[in-house]
Amino acid sequence: MELDTIAAISTPMGEGAIGIVRISGDDAIKIADRFYKGRKALSEVDTHTINYGHIVDPKTDETVEEVMVSVMHAPRTFTKENLIEINCHGGLVSVNRVLQLVLNEGARLAEPGEFTKRAFLNGRIDLSQAEGVMDLIRAKTDRAMNVAMSQVEGRLSNRIQKLRQELLETVAHVEVNIDYPEYDAEEMTLDILRTKAGYVRNEINKLLDTAQQGKILREGLSTVIIGRPNVGKSSLLNSLVHENKAIVTDIPGTTRDVIEEYVNVRGVPLRLLDTAGIRETEDVVERIGVERSRQLINEAELVLLVVNNNDVLTEEDEKLLTMSKGRDSIIIVNKTDLEEKVDMDRVKELAEGRPILTTSLLKDEGIDELEEAIKALFFEGDLDSGDMTYVSNSRHIALLNQASVTIDDALQSVEAGMPIDMVQIDITKAWELLGEVIGDSVNESLIDQLFSQFCLGK
Repeated sequence: MELDTIAAISTPMGEGAIGIVRISGDDAIKIADRFYKGRKALSEVDTHTINYGHIVDPKTDETVEEVMVSVMHAPRTFTKENLIEINCHGGLVSVNRVLQLVLNEGARLAEPGEFTKRAFLNGRIDLSQAEGVMDLIRAKTDRAMNVAMSQVEGRLSNRIQKLRQELLETVAHVEVNIDYPEYDAEEMTLDILRTKAGYVRNEINKLLDTAQQGKILREGLSTVIIGRPNVGKSSLLNSLVHENKAIVTDIPGTTRDVIEEYVNVRGVPLRLLDTAGIRETEDVVERIGVERSRQLINEAELVLLVVNNNDVLTEEDEKLLTMSKGRDSIIIVNKTDLEEKVDMDRVKELAEGRPILTTSLLKDEGIDELEEAIKALFFEGDLDSGDMTYVSNSRHIALLNQASVTIDDALQSVEAGMPIDMVQIDITKAWELLGEVIGDSVNESLIDQLFSQFCLGK
């Protein structure tokens, strides 16, 4: 199957100006020539050109579409195979008719992510770059896109390759000393081994230091808005989203289920969840919403707890302040445009050092300060994704953690005075783990699983 010529629609389904059908494989140009009619056959045109013509059904001689066809010869293509991209009019019927002709003439429908998978298998990109392509498609902020683009360009791969080379040279040096003692090679001492392993561990730990920030940029920060009914939770959601997504009234209990929305806060993507106001209620539907809200507090990475400046601090408020202890949270005292009735000293006591902000969401006051506080809570200083190599992928983070632990084991063996050939086992294991990050040593089932998460046509 990996040698088949594959095809798929590479643009989103629906109405649009242009739809693209992509074909990749040895027979891509030959297949396209069977239904393309232009000034020249596609097999006769120069590589990396775009050519005007028509798609004609070879069975009925009916003109199906007016198209522009890009022709790219292997190996200078995304997949390193012959590649054809048929640009036709956007629309469900148009692109599907063109795709059906391609399949009728001998191409196979591509599996999800198969074009990128071929780019990986054919050596154009490594596995971390392929995963960067998926992150690029899914990026929800400019900074998340910059991190993904850095990974696609191979910045992470290059650093991993250098560390692997350092470990490989160390292992080779040990092997020479053991197997060929008669050669005049520098003796691999425990001191040299300690220096080299220590350097690699420190470099891995530098990458892991960016893991939390990178993961947030890639996946978004799960953020839950909690508080009693009618304290301004839905108003806060609307203010952060800059759109009226949630119903806002002065009637308690308006929000009965969880409302989810993605929002970009100073370059940090938040998966924002507005919850039902937490209170004791006899309403069955509202009670279910309240229970969901309580569950989300335990699952969220950031809690925005809203209390009412114009009301005394209630037992329910105090329970929420206590319940959110130990979690990354920001206390928001809302409705500062009204008379202050809340006991701020008690709020500060229960906050136990957590940030406290005041807002008047009705007058749009305090939102800028809140956004800055959210960024400061998770990102120190300027959030500069351009100059840093962020590790954002959970698979990469897990492998780097394992590699760091393995090198620690090697260093402990060095300190214990273990023979060099025993220490070498852990060094080799770390080299293999780093290889899994970029796909140099990874099993086929994992590759299939990773590329199955891509969209069709990519």
